[in-house]
Amino acid sequence: MKNRLWILTGIIGIVLIFILRAEAKSASAKPLLENTLASPESFASIKDPQKLSAAYFTELSKVLTNQRCVNCHPSGDTPRQGDTRRLHQPLVYRGVDGFGTNSMRCSTCHQSANFEPGRIPGHPGWHLAPSEMAWEGKTVPEICEQIKDPQRNGNRTLHDLIDHIGKDTLVGWAWQPGYGRTPAPGTQAQAGALVEAWVNSGAACPQQQSSR
Repeated sequence: MKNRLWILTGIIGIVLIFILRAEAKSASAKPLLENTLASPESFASIKDPQKLSAAYFTELSKVLTNQRCVNCHPSGDTPRQGDTRRLHQPLVYRGVDGFGTNSMRCSTCHQSANFEPGRIPGHPGWHLAPSEMAWEGKTVPEICEQIKDPQRNGNRTLHDLIDHIGKDTLVGWAWQPGYGRTPAPGTQAQAGALVEAWVNSGAACPQQQSSR
């Protein structure tokens, strides 16, 4: 009888171990699933052309509203940093050209590549987005309208946006931000594919949700 109890206890223990391992694996995979981008092909079931185009942008907005992008597209003149979007420390300002003030240029700390020992991000052209390209705090439909406007997107055409988001190396830093920072969803190539699909489908914007 005792032997049977020991065997049953052992079986139950083994089953519990497998269950706990499966739950741990599921929990660790969940953030990865949330940090992905759907391909343009995955929206093929949407038959309405305008809704399809808007769906592309809605998926792309997972990147545009991510902290990696919003930190450098702030509503004020001071960038934010980290996954929590805290104000940049030390306190710095945009300056006339977006590369900082005369006394504190971005390149003083931000070099040509990430400096991992100091947790300092880097890129040869590190700077803050122009104030007219700020979209912190805006809704996805508002960002969509803004990014289509040459006066508020760096004087770019819609087709310029394909290369800007899909190939620009400073934008690409968002997917290789260095230790301790969550990268933007998906990959830069996937984001570029979504922009291209959005542009080629008419660049429709998602509907603004009613507050009622």
